[in-house]
Amino acid sequence: MTAREVVSRDLLRLPLGEGDVEYVLVRRRGRRGVGLRVDGHGLTVSAPSTWPLARIEEVVRESEPWIVRKVAQWSARRVPAMSWVEGARLPWLGGGLELQLALGSRNVATALPGVLRVQTRDGSEDAIRRAVVAWYKRVARELLVPRALELSARAGIAPPRVFISSAMARWGSCNSRREVRLAWRLAKAPRELIDYVICHELAHLRHMNHSPAFWAEVERQVPGHAALRKRLFATDHLYRSF
Repeated sequence: MTAREVVSRDLLRLPLGEGDVEYVLVRRRGRRGVGLRVDGHGLTVSAPSTWPLARIEEVVRESEPWIVRKVAQWSARRVPAMSWVEGARLPWLGGGLELQLALGSRNVATALPGVLRVQTRDGSEDAIRRAVVAWYKRVARELLVPRALELSARAGIAPPRVFISSAMARWGSCNSRREVRLAWRLAKAPRELIDYVICHELAHLRHMNHSPAFWAEVERQVPGHAALRKRLFATDHLYRSF
């Protein structure tokens, strides 16, 4: 869909479950039916531009149990707000680093045991955040790229080209050009979840789909991957705070 095909976008409420559910109604020109999506932003309903609201909401109510369940799941997985203050906890490799702040001649972050020391010129939250993110991106590259190459060799897969991305919604991706992209935020997760994501993408180098053969390849590389996949889904919101 292109931006021109979106006719309107409205924030509405609908009684569902034991209360009201807020949702975004996106009317699209040329759409034939109603589509539902529940994610960290809430419920989004995509519908034909010509349908009356009553008909759209009638269709939405048909999926009431699913919507209520998904909204509850995502509410429990809200991304925590980050406070850029002295002593704040920064997620790193499943543990944490304590944020220490100082003023100096340049904006830079330096890791010490259990600590990320951030020096900025003006002490502003924006300068602190930018210095922290720059450190994460640099160190994530140093961590994730060699690990991907190590795991590809272990799996007997020719080494792919590995890139670090700033994706927020996807931890990794793979394409037919044998390019694997890993989100730098993945470095906040425990090492076993990092390995699961990497091996998931490496498995796509053999099966560019999510067929049974693909999942068998993931299991070959990461025995017991299903439990890791569930852990990642249950905790990944903790790694998206910045």
